[in-house]
Amino acid sequence: MLSKTAEYALRATIYIAQKGSEDNKLGIDEIAKGIDSPKSFTAKILQLLTQNNRVISSVRGPNGGFYLTDRARKLPVKAVLEAVEEANVITKCVLGLRECSETRPCPMHTQYKAIKKQLKQMFEKTSIQQLVEELNKGNYFIDNITGSRKHC
Repeated sequence: MLSKTAEYALRATIYIAQKGSEDNKLGIDEIAKGIDSPKSFTAKILQLLTQNNRVISSVRGPNGGFYLTDRARKLPVKAVLEAVEEANVITKCVLGLRECSETRPCPMHTQYKAIKKQLKQMFEKTSIQQLVEELNKGNYFIDNITGSRKHC
């Protein structure tokens, strides 16, 4: 349902929020490895997320790297999707039709309408910091390392 860009953007943001700070900025290599993403793809995503400090902040130079401000940590997950221009995932037709509405519905419109409402609420009401707190409890993960843990 989410594009690879949206998936990696969310994982990168959560990873940086969990592991980084203004005093401990993270580099692209560490972020890419931490979220199991190709380095070049991670760099492109971070570029989108750092434009105008929308979600992620960055500092250039030898002591530079990426981090989230306290303000950014409070942002809803939807802000990450907006930064990578993927917020339409919340409202678009599940079959990808350009026009899908009450008057011209796709075959899944009625069933998916309730799910879309739940997704919209989740993306708008869940903050980045809330996801980090859940991750820190140890019951969740954002990497692809397999083992005895449950998978999504």
